[in-house]
Amino acid sequence: MAGKAQAQSAAAAEWRMYWPLVIAAMLGFSLHSVFTYSLGLFMEPLGQEFGWSRTMISAGTIVPTVFMVLFSPATGAFIDRHGSRRLAIPCIALTGVSLAAFAIISGSIIEWFALTAFYGIVSLGVKVTVWTTAITGAFVAARGLALGVTVCGSAFSQIFAPPVTQLLVDNLGWREAYVGLGLIWGVPCLILALLFLRDSRDRNRTHAEESTADAPAVEALPGLSFAEALRSLPLIRIAASTFLTMLVGTAMLLHQVPILTSTGVTRGDAAWLASLAGVAGIAGKLLTGWLVDRFGGDWIGPIVLTLPALAYFLLLQHDSTIVMYVIAMMIVGYTTGAKLQICAYLTATYAGMRNYGKIFGIMASIIAASGSIGGISAGAAYDLFGNYDRILILGVITSFMCGALVFRLGAHPDWSGAQLQPAPQPA
Repeated sequence: MAGKAQAQSAAAAEWRMYWPLVIAAMLGFSLHSVFTYSLGLFMEPLGQEFGWSRTMISAGTIVPTVFMVLFSPATGAFIDRHGSRRLAIPCIALTGVSLAAFAIISGSIIEWFALTAFYGIVSLGVKVTVWTTAITGAFVAARGLALGVTVCGSAFSQIFAPPVTQLLVDNLGWREAYVGLGLIWGVPCLILALLFLRDSRDRNRTHAEESTADAPAVEALPGLSFAEALRSLPLIRIAASTFLTMLVGTAMLLHQVPILTSTGVTRGDAAWLASLAGVAGIAGKLLTGWLVDRFGGDWIGPIVLTLPALAYFLLLQHDSTIVMYVIAMMIVGYTTGAKLQICAYLTATYAGMRNYGKIFGIMASIIAASGSIGGISAGAAYDLFGNYDRILILGVITSFMCGALVFRLGAHPDWSGAQLQPAPQPA
């Protein structure tokens, strides 16, 4: 009982000290998905003005994904060396500029891909690794919920980017809308990051600068070396589970409306159910974070990653009632919202903070690659077989595999030995 009260007290203390960091991280994380969630509102005006097909416009989203797969580990290594702040602040500004730069397109499709490439490069500094590194370095007792709030950033942009974009396009035009998005999202993110974004290394650097010149060097952050992480069985299992869960989960997210209509649900009901899944996704992030802080990722992780099997099984029943489909989509939404933070939480638990950026950068590459493969595979499966049944069956199987992979990962390493303070000077 005393231990529980002590943990709650520690969690409350962390929130009192670092809640502005969580807000900055949540809004900063929302910036990276503004381009994706607003793109649908630009397709029609771009097509009308330049005659581009929607396939060609959509293909631009592949470029940032490729950059994320290739360069997330290098981005993480930079964070491990220099801290989140030194990467995020210039990249926030440049991401806002890159969004505004789409206003200068003159009609060449080469310009479109060049600008998406520029966006893909600079937005690497506002991807998930930046924000999870800052949060996991600040929170321990309340880490799960802090990560949950942070990854709600993607839901924030999913909710607000489309209507804001539509308002700008209707009243100002599509070129001005891109400029508006760059300013409306970029400026607040930049201000909050300047004021509040400091991870463990940033705080460590500040302490060192405030110390006298002859103070001994600060202790290194605790955790695995990169080579040790590559050999770590728990981290290998976390990576494998993440790949499989994102493979089917992203396919489900991208194809959720066609999957529902293939079961006999009307398009109107399918759209409503998809939005319901989005709401459940936000709840999933927050509730899972709260549960992880109280019961640990070793128990909550396997449950969350196995639960989609029930949803996929219900969607395989083509004669189910609408109630069953509501249950299925609520489960899909809940677990979709929680998968990323489970990966981040478990990675921090078993890798420590010494090379967290580079290690989670590998996880981010896995997430991006598996998501791309899953979305394409689901489309190919439908084209080949005329339904999504095989993808859903695969989802049932992989959900049990994912839960099993993160079940009983082993004793948690104790990373509490090193502190982020200058060593005391000798008397």
